[in-house]
Parts: sequence; structure tokens; C-alpha cells
Amino acid sequence: MSVPTGPRIITSRFDVADGHTYAGYVRTGGYASLRKALSSMTPQQVHDEVKAAEIQGRGGAGFPAGTKWGFLPADVHPRYLVINGDESEPGTYKDRMLMELDPHQLIEGIVIACYALNAAQAFLYVRGEMALAQERLAQALNEAYANNMVGKNICGSNFSVDVTLTWGAGAYIVGEETALIESLEGERGMPRLKPPFFPAVKGLYMQPTIVNNVETLANVPYIVGKGGSEFKSLGAPTSTGMRMFAVSGHVNKPGVFEVPNGVTTFRMLFEAPEYCGGVRNGGKVKAFIPGGASAMWFFPEHLDMALDKPTVDKAGSMLGSGAIVVMDDTTDMVAACWRIVRFFARESCGKCTPCREGTTWLERVLKRMLDGHGRPEDIDLLFEVSESISPGIAWPPRQTTICPLGPSAVSPIASAVRRFRHEFEHYIEHGRPINGVESPFHANAVSHA
Repeated sequence: MSVPTGPRIITSRFDVADGHTYAGYVRTGGYASLRKALSSMTPQQVHDEVKAAEIQGRGGAGFPAGTKWGFLPADVHPRYLVINGDESEPGTYKDRMLMELDPHQLIEGIVIACYALNAAQAFLYVRGEMALAQERLAQALNEAYANNMVGKNICGSNFSVDVTLTWGAGAYIVGEETALIESLEGERGMPRLKPPFFPAVKGLYMQPTIVNNVETLANVPYIVGKGGSEFKSLGAPTSTGMRMFAVSGHVNKPGVFEVPNGVTTFRMLFEAPEYCGGVRNGGKVKAFIPGGASAMWFFPEHLDMALDKPTVDKAGSMLGSGAIVVMDDTTDMVAACWRIVRFFARESCGKCTPCREGTTWLERVLKRMLDGHGRPEDIDLLFEVSESISPGIAWPPRQTTICPLGPSAVSPIASAVRRFRHEFEHYIEHGRPINGVESPFHANAVSHA
């Protein structure tokens, strides 16, 4: 199978033994883009290069980073850059790899972004469970301060910035940017209403704030070093550059892969020897989640679709956080649906009633089916509860909640029940999976600890 290729931009040091250290980073060209920006470019020129690259945010929404930077009100200070390293979408682990294996690349991107934004303070927020990422980033920050890549008068320039490393307690909801800001302020991580709390206007400490994803900022050194037009020439016109995808599930070689954005297809990613190497045990794809657990599921007819944001959006799902989960033809779809819904029910912050109560009810009804006590009316009940959380049960979702967590629990319901209704009906009638084989995802096959 012939697959499109491109340069490894942000994963090039993953195979370098000391790539996470200052010495290893500088030896392989690190911090050259920062020196270039500070010595020969104005903040506006840096911003213009990022806009020219048309890089879409890699955290989920896919909003162009250069455009987002432009939302900051002029001459309002202080202003902050917040880096969202609270990667917590099930199946997503690309940002963790970046923080563990190439932390200096992220730090360089942060400092360049602060220069472009005229921000003197950045906050790097890392998920609570990512102990190695925290350690590597702390070490890298100490090295960067010691070598004048962060701090006062960086590289002998007039620009100064501090980067504060902090981490959460492992709540999924703080991956939402306003909930992350609440957590940074020492409050319980709960989303804020938008409007009026758009971070670019009223963000951290009610000051203008830009929130960017780890992978987004890790691309900034390449964009500044090579130019925005060079970055844009990679991938597709509608999805520029290279992009990381974390593939898990029923493939021979799960892992993180950096591929040409918008050109590579799902089939290439799953089957090519240089990527996942095919479905396990010679099986076939039954379904796959294209953009994290909150995305609508795709099916075999979508395999030849390109990993292109507009294309995937139009087809009724999203690339989201870059997490792809493959399910083969042995998968118990009722159990898989329950496992995802259970996650969102447990991670609901409780602020919005439809999410707090609705996700819990969805989980309970599915669990009842798996335990062999399903009722004929349960399928309609699942849709009734889903409708109260996300009216219309469509994509993109309408919501009765402040943030999209509630509708995220509806996605697996809508995807699995509509496509595999017969499997749900079989559970209700017979109290067991349709293929008679209990899945590892099954409620009774896993610990509830």
C-alpha cells in the first residue's frame, strides 16, 4: 500500500535517547527558531507566520491558532498564555508522548508564542496522572532557565517571560479551557458560561488569555524556522501540516503516528506496515472512533475517507483530539458503548442537571442490559434521555449543558444503537452478547475499582 509521506516535524526526536534533555535538543537544532524570532522578527511577523501556516488547533475544536491569537484585545495587560496539557480523552496519548520525549520543543513553542502575543507569563497545565511528563517538563524548564531560554532578557534580547508548571488532580472536565482556568485559579474545575467568559477577553484572573494545546505549540518552532508557507504546503489545503494520531484498539501495532494531515486515509493508517499493520488476527473493522470517545463512530464505509477536518465534519463526526479507537468484528458493541458512557457519567462535574443526571441514567440502563435484566422499552429510554441532554441527537450536537461533556455521552448511544440495534435487542431478549463471547469491555469482565 502506497502512503503519502512527509517530514517528521514534532516526533523527530522520539528515537533520540537524550532528545528530552537540553543537550540533546540543542544538538538536533533546538532553540534555533527562538533565536531567529528574537533576533530578526517582530512579534507581529511571528504571528503572521503562524497565520500563514493555517495550523488548526490540535486539542479538539480545530480552530486556527493564528486566528485565535488575534482575538486578544490590543493594549490590555497583563495577558496570559495557558497550555492545555490535561490530555484526558479516552484513547488520546499523543500530547503525553510530546511532553515526555521532547519537552524542550514544547517550551520553545511556548516562549515563541508568548513573544508573538506580548505575554510575560505562561502557565503549563499537565494532567495529574502524568508523573513522567511532569518530571520531564520540570527538568526541561530548569535547564531552559539555566541556559537563558526562559526568564529575563532571553538570549540577550529585551524579551522576558516566565513559565509556571502546574498540574491537576485528574479530572477530565478540566480539559475544557474554562474549567482548566478555574482549576488554575484554585477553584473546583467547572466550565464557565460563554459568553461572557471567552478566555481571549475574560480568561485567567479575568485577563485576556490564549489557551493552546500541547501539539499546537510544539509545531510553532518548525513554523517559525521553516516559514508558515512551508508548513502549509504539507498535508491538504484544508488541513495543513503534519498531524499526530494516537491509534489504539484492535490493530497489530497501536501507537502514535505523525502523518500528512488531510491526505492520509483511515485505511492507510490502519493497514499500512509503517503504521498499524492491519487489524489483529486478520479480522475486519466493525467500527472505529475517529476523534476521541466524544466523537460519533465511523464504520467500514468510512475507511477510505481522508483524515481531513472538513471531510470528517461533513460526514458527521470529528477528528477531535486525534484519538482513534479501532473495534474489530468480535467487539461486543453494547459493552463498548457502556464503557464509554460510564466514563462520561463518572467524569461529569455535576454543574448541569441534564449531564449530571442524564449520563448517570444512560450508564445505569446500559449496565442493566449487560447484567441480563434489560427491558424492551430500554432502547427507547436511552434515546429519550439522550434527547434531554442533546436535543435532536445530531452532529454537531446541540446541548442543554454549559460544556460538551453531556453530549459526549450521547455519541456512543447514537452511534451504537442506530447501527447495531439488533445487538441491543439480543441482550434484552437473551441476556448475553450476540456472538456468545464475553468482551473484555464487558461489565462483568472488568474490575470496578
